[in-house]
Amino acid sequence: MSDLIWLSEAQMRRMEPYFPVLHGVPRVDDRRIISGITFVVRNGLRRRDAPADYGPPKTIYNRFIRLADLACSIGSSQHSGPRVANPTR
Repeated sequence: MSDLIWLSEAQMRRMEPYFPVLHGVPRVDDRRIISGITFVVRNGLRRRDAPADYGPPKTIYNRFIRLADLACSIGSSQHSGPRVANPTR
């Protein structure tokens, strides 16, 4: 299938710090799963409609949820400084 989306080496290197450390169970191919998430989001599909080349739909879903939670926690920590009601006075 020529419509598949695959992340480049540079894109994968940028994401590597966010991958968990191995703890027993061998990890599935991160590029395959994250490329599957990208494919699903870009095309507005359900995860079960993604081509099998990207891996099991449940794995795509679990990784999407984990990355979304991570993005939310990173985003909220960047905005957690003290708030000033009226900084001009």
